[in-house]
Amino acid sequence: MGKAIRNPVRDAMLSHATHDVGRGWGFGLHEAMDQTGAMLGPLIVAAVLYFKGTYQTGFAFLLIPALLTIGVLLFSCFLYPHPRDLEATTPELETKGLTRVYWIYLAAIALNAAGYADFPLIAYHFKKTSIVSENWVPIFYSVAMGVDAVAALIFGRLFDRKGIPILIIAVLISSIFAPLVFMGGFYLSLTGMALWGVGMGAQESIMRAAVAGMVPRDKRASAYGIFNTGYGVFWFLGSALIGVLYDFSIPFLIIFSMAAQLASVPLLLVVKRSPVQ
Repeated sequence: MGKAIRNPVRDAMLSHATHDVGRGWGFGLHEAMDQTGAMLGPLIVAAVLYFKGTYQTGFAFLLIPALLTIGVLLFSCFLYPHPRDLEATTPELETKGLTRVYWIYLAAIALNAAGYADFPLIAYHFKKTSIVSENWVPIFYSVAMGVDAVAALIFGRLFDRKGIPILIIAVLISSIFAPLVFMGGFYLSLTGMALWGVGMGAQESIMRAAVAGMVPRDKRASAYGIFNTGYGVFWFLGSALIGVLYDFSIPFLIIFSMAAQLASVPLLLVVKRSPVQ
């Protein structure tokens, strides 16, 4: 519920604030900072436990960045009470709904999300097959998160220069993770996790950045709300199906994962040819 309330508004504000620096770079920087925090938080708790502290003490330390977050948000609200004013462009007189290219783009992203295996299933597979020991599972995840952060920055900068083709490249690269993760050995699985991180970096940065150029400025929050809903619903449905396929046939799981992701490419090519991006 918290993410559902926060994310569309956050993405809309980012789309306004990143207008001058480049939306790809702005969203990529946000994702890199997000993943940095996601790695530091667990490390703080781990450090507290290592020095014989308790979970209560660990969460008490995490209260510090939480309070700083609220402080920065309040300060930003004081400095920029109307985030849309950061985008100093004349708003278009648009009375219709969301654009056709937006819906095509949403369909493409929904397919990509449906084919993306969630990490808990990957971790379960590592444990079940003993390809990766328990101690290495969080390390594999950390590698993926590190790649995620770096990929978000790189793809973000490239997206500002080349647009949708960079997203297509990211999808093609990340679609290879499934056979490596579910059928490879130790090092191939590690490579697969790195490619999984590439896809996550793209999904959390340039996939969101592209929405801003497809909808009128005054409809951004609604567009991001629908976008996050569609993305989440198809991620859930795809993850459920992938879980069923895992018990039935891993080769079928891999085929579905790759096919769903690659099916988004033709739709992205349609988006690329559209004058509204």
